[in-house]
Amino acid sequence: MKKIYFLLLCLMSIATYGQSPIITAIVDGDCSGGNPKLLEIYAEGTVDFSLYSIENQTNANTDWGNQQALTDLGTVTDGFVYITTSGSSDAIASDFPSLATANVLESNTMNLNGDDRVRIILTSDSSVIDQYGVEGTDGSGTDWEYKDSYAKRANGTGPDSVFTPTNWVFGGVSALDGLGVCQNGTETFESLIGGVGTYSSTGTPSPSVSITTPTNNTEFDSGTISVNVEFTTANLVGGESVTITVNGTESTNATSPFSITTVDGETYAVTADLIDATGTISTSSITFSVANPTTTAQVATITELRNGNMGDEYVYELTGEAIISYLVTSSTRNQKYIQDAGAGILIDDPAGIITTTFAIGDGMTGVTGTLSEYLGVLQFTPTEDVAAASSTGNTITPISVSASEFASNGEAYESRLITVTDVMFSETGNFESFTNYTLTDGADATTARTSFSDEDLIGSAIPTSISNVTGLGGEYNGEYQILPRYISDIAEALSVNDFNTNTFSVYPNPTTTGSVTITSVNTEVISVQVFDILGKQVKNEVITNNTLNVANLKSGVYIVKITQNNASTTKKLVIK
Repeated sequence: MKKIYFLLLCLMSIATYGQSPIITAIVDGDCSGGNPKLLEIYAEGTVDFSLYSIENQTNANTDWGNQQALTDLGTVTDGFVYITTSGSSDAIASDFPSLATANVLESNTMNLNGDDRVRIILTSDSSVIDQYGVEGTDGSGTDWEYKDSYAKRANGTGPDSVFTPTNWVFGGVSALDGLGVCQNGTETFESLIGGVGTYSSTGTPSPSVSITTPTNNTEFDSGTISVNVEFTTANLVGGESVTITVNGTESTNATSPFSITTVDGETYAVTADLIDATGTISTSSITFSVANPTTTAQVATITELRNGNMGDEYVYELTGEAIISYLVTSSTRNQKYIQDAGAGILIDDPAGIITTTFAIGDGMTGVTGTLSEYLGVLQFTPTEDVAAASSTGNTITPISVSASEFASNGEAYESRLITVTDVMFSETGNFESFTNYTLTDGADATTARTSFSDEDLIGSAIPTSISNVTGLGGEYNGEYQILPRYISDIAEALSVNDFNTNTFSVYPNPTTTGSVTITSVNTEVISVQVFDILGKQVKNEVITNNTLNVANLKSGVYIVKITQNNASTTKKLVIK
């Protein structure tokens, strides 16, 4: 009986041994839209994919999500299956022709960038079966980054519940950049990566080398005089050696750690080549640099600060007082808009260097930091804390500007509190977060953006009357934008004198008659310009009989600019 029981155990063990899905290749293509996205999985033995799911982990996130059940792949024995995205179909057809008849599943879980992670789990208990990418690590600058590139598993390795870089052969960042049939190339991506379905679970793993320290694009502090480069090798068969090349200078028979003498302000390109009698059989490369010494310069005004140099080696202390115009609470970057009499700037403090609690209207003196730019906006990143407010309860009067002035000279108003006067919103409805809206005064247009998602402006009604819009001067890659904060930042425009409020009336409004009557308190000639909601002039004429013919205008909202005796006002006109 014991022998039979033992035999049954052996048979069960043989039946279950090696029955596992293994990630064997990952591709981030360079066709339109960054396609195709492709994951290759090998079914070692007979694999019932209904038992498994994939998950992804993006950017620097530490949580796994976007789980996709693999049930639709069915049961596969010693074969390959593929997972791609719904937007990859054209690129798959052009650059992976062998997959035309393959077992392919579409899933947006594969909407990955070249620095993201993916894993296979047992659905029942979320235990990890195999994983590509280091847990919780943005892959940018690492050996395993596959942006516009690929990686393929070494034969005879895996599955790995903990990612093992030495079990992979990496194509290197941008290996597929500009290539492929989809970009008028002569070779498909399939050919360029050495084919699909090439993995063998019984093959001998290839010898490999991998630089582990430092990571790619590391910047060391100024004053660093040497850096140790550490590397590992795997699957050696004997007779291999490692050659380290630093900025073109080779050192053969290198051992880990390999010390490199460094100087401030220099960049070092390092390559580790694993070499046998046939030549180079594996390569790993990184780049690192040593920062220049930092210098601290004192500036009295934000105008001087804005004229400074960008870069971590240039530190500035703002010795004059700046007033806080707004504290951003809808993000975790601890941002503050500050301004003085001549200019404004955005403090961007993602590391939370400034720990003191400040309020709008507080003064800040002695802010110290470095300059950088994000999407065209100049930012001041603190390097030291500010102990306390230098004053409190200050008020800032917004600078009044026209749409034309702001659109053409927005840099002068960046990060300052301004009011764009006498404009209308082209859009209707309610304000939504992180949305652009067009402001027009009839002749010119500019953009308002709702950048502060936790303020009371979000969800409020977009005004349909001519308004004054207050907010912070912003920029997005050369396009200037005003960033209103609160409902109170948008107010119906009030005319500056009785002429503008009382001189004219326009009726009927709305009109369905093909004309409107414009009346005035005097009999002087009236000049009228009519603009559509996009700012295009559609009429320009002088009226003497108080009647403006609008029969040739389509139904819609228009802005009428009325001028008499060198004074002007604007009114909204609705044609039905």
